[in-house]
Amino acid sequence: MKYDYEFFKKSADYVKEVSGGFTPEIGMILGSGLGGYADKIDAVCVIDYRDIPNFLVSDAPGHMGKLILGTAEGRRVVCMSGRFHSYDGYDFEELTAPVRLMKLLGIKELILTNAAGAINRDYEVGDVMLITDQIKLNGSSPLRGPNIEEFGPRFFDVSKMYSRELIKIAKEAAEGSGLTIREGVYFFMPGPQYETPAEIRAAGMLGGDAVGMSTVTESLTAAHCGIPVLGISLITNMAAGVLDVPLDGDHVIEVGNRSAKLLVPYFSEIIRRLP
Repeated sequence: MKYDYEFFKKSADYVKEVSGGFTPEIGMILGSGLGGYADKIDAVCVIDYRDIPNFLVSDAPGHMGKLILGTAEGRRVVCMSGRFHSYDGYDFEELTAPVRLMKLLGIKELILTNAAGAINRDYEVGDVMLITDQIKLNGSSPLRGPNIEEFGPRFFDVSKMYSRELIKIAKEAAEGSGLTIREGVYFFMPGPQYETPAEIRAAGMLGGDAVGMSTVTESLTAAHCGIPVLGISLITNMAAGVLDVPLDGDHVIEVGNRSAKLLVPYFSEIIRRLP
């Protein structure tokens, strides 16, 4: 498959046509158990991923698999309810598709959410971690292969990939929300199996505060495109070996759904405050 500018433009052209030329300011990619915010969007149109040319399909539990364009808190947004993972069988290069589509639609900021397991023993289930940095030691870069200059340069800086300005806004938006806000490093593991206790101990020694199976390819693609990123992890469980309990995907979704009462208004407040 030839992943060139025209390949991704075909996806964007279809979405623009179906949405009547709708131009979003803010992109959102919602993770497991966190898709409830999609119901708050006053939708202009909702598009099934399967209908978008050159796009991917999400089969993960708890993911709707819909692209939603509309308004939220008076802002124009495009929201992916459901995301793609390397464990779905996609190459890392394929996982550039969502953010490149949003870039071509016109977004200026990107919010990424996920469910994550706590490595940091000070964290508790239900906490929200604002991602300050990430560690990705598994798999290739999503930007491997011929560079597409229309999106960004061959070599690009990722030292400020997660915007300090957006983190500050997210911290301020949490005041009075009832949420416990953390700041930490997201450690990527490819899954779909959960990590071993030994892997979690290693991740902790390397500086990881929470672990998950998504987000990093999207943030790297956004950095290549010059899009500021706000990363938000909902702590749905303690990582393997932190507690002597088995890990369960249904529990992850359950915690996400339970937390929606606080998370949905929190996301709304963040969007209201975005520049």
